[in-house]
Amino acid sequence: MYERDVLSGDWRRPKKGTIPQIPAELDLVVEWADDGFCGAVVVCDKEAVTLEDRFGRRRLFPLEPAAFLLDGKPVTLVRPQQKPQGPRRSASGSIAVEGLKAQVAKQSRIYVEGVHDAALVEKIWGHDLRVEGVVVEYLEGVDHLPEIVAEFAPEPGRRLGVLVDHLVPGSKESRIAAQVTGPHVLVAGHPFVDVWQAVKPSVLGIKRWPDVPRGIPWKEGVIAALGWRMEPADAWRHILGRVNSYADLEPELLGRVEELIDFVTSGP
Repeated sequence: MYERDVLSGDWRRPKKGTIPQIPAELDLVVEWADDGFCGAVVVCDKEAVTLEDRFGRRRLFPLEPAAFLLDGKPVTLVRPQQKPQGPRRSASGSIAVEGLKAQVAKQSRIYVEGVHDAALVEKIWGHDLRVEGVVVEYLEGVDHLPEIVAEFAPEPGRRLGVLVDHLVPGSKESRIAAQVTGPHVLVAGHPFVDVWQAVKPSVLGIKRWPDVPRGIPWKEGVIAALGWRMEPADAWRHILGRVNSYADLEPELLGRVEELIDFVTSGP
């Protein structure tokens, strides 16, 4: 009466063709169905995908049919199709200059507060700065900014741009920055307590940056609130590793860095 045994096969799995195929684009968050490991796509090739969870742990999984869950529903991850080639863009969104050779550094400089600020600026704007021949240096804090600017001695053809954290009315940083004036120096700042906050929370898989009570070192407080078991240096490497382009940063930082680059590369 029946063409086949109705109880044969894996009747629990959805019928063939009902599982959607989803391109494993970078930062797509999925769950490995077998053990519940949840993470964002960081690497995908024709046979496997690497996921990174919110603690920075990475695991490699095969691209098996219906092996992943997306919003709780089974999906099959597939390798993304290669996008049509066009003008290559740098991380800042500008058109990349192919075959760029090292430029003689201009006398003008951009100073940032610390090594983390410098690393982030280099990752996003490094190509643009090399095109222009502008060097980025860090201050190791803003407390001695007036003395540093005086020693630099800005003048025509030797401009100085300074990026300052937490440049908001009434802050220590704003009082120090107010002491620095002149036509050939520009101090620009973002409102964040630390440059970490300039990275969009969604890039790290969190809803928002946590509030840290007064009296607790900010970085250590953030790490504890997020449940990260790592030192600040490791936490920063994790954060920086998730940043791929200007789209991963808050506009309050983007605008200030672009303003500084324009300032030190224009005018006499």
